[in-house]
Amino acid sequence: MDIGVGIPNTVPGATGPQLLEWARRADQAGFSTLATIGAVSYPGYEELTVLAAAGALTQRIRLLSNVLIAPARSAAELAKQAVTVDQLTGGRLTLGLGIGWRSTDFQLTGRSFGDRAQRFEEQLRQLRTAWSGEPLAEGTRPVGPAPVQSSGVPLLIGGHSDASIRRAVEFGVGWTAGGLPPQAVAPLVDKVRSAWSESGRDGEARVVALAYFSMGDTEEESRRYLLDYYNPMGSEIAEMIAGSALRSADAISGAVEAFAQVGVDELILDPTVSDPDQVDALAGVVL
Repeated sequence: MDIGVGIPNTVPGATGPQLLEWARRADQAGFSTLATIGAVSYPGYEELTVLAAAGALTQRIRLLSNVLIAPARSAAELAKQAVTVDQLTGGRLTLGLGIGWRSTDFQLTGRSFGDRAQRFEEQLRQLRTAWSGEPLAEGTRPVGPAPVQSSGVPLLIGGHSDASIRRAVEFGVGWTAGGLPPQAVAPLVDKVRSAWSESGRDGEARVVALAYFSMGDTEEESRRYLLDYYNPMGSEIAEMIAGSALRSADAISGAVEAFAQVGVDELILDPTVSDPDQVDALAGVVL
């Protein structure tokens, strides 16, 4: 199983220099992927901008939005933004996409919330069209250059519904599990792999999972961030997520083993504090 690391683009107080140093250290340490999370309505740094900057400072690490809320943007904007990062980073970008759960993301971008799932499906078709060099509307020109990756920027689809799994099979290279524990991921991995096989697609679906972490004497800071980030889901869910973060070497090692056992291809350990020394501490445990 590959081990990636998140970048603290949504952690309160993170600075631009910290994000850049985080990216440098992640690349040098040998992590497989550098990933973002994000929400328009939560204070933080925009994902694709961060990944473009990180790509300019790194050599080999892959880049992943895990996940970007696609229906809060137009398909044309997203296609252009993604192919720009793809070109600037030599084809290292994978887009993890989801429909989102914060209505405020859509309020702030002037887009409707209730029909976001239907619009997401159309977006996925339009991304494919845009990256093939075709215009998205009659009388217009293509929105960007061709991607470095010949089949277009790879897509991972997030979400736990049957519809999300269907989209992953139809449009993606696989599925990303979000912040579920290993025991909850296991049956979904089986569903994704079965749906992939039944569709007749070649190869296997790629499965990515996320787990939050912090190292050292950081529990208070870590909990404060997660409680704040997930507060719109309700205090009970926010407490559960904040309490489940991995905050010791033993907890992290155990999670790595558990996710590998349920068939995850890559685990992204997402930070809850912004100090770049966290990268080195984590690498000492998992790499």
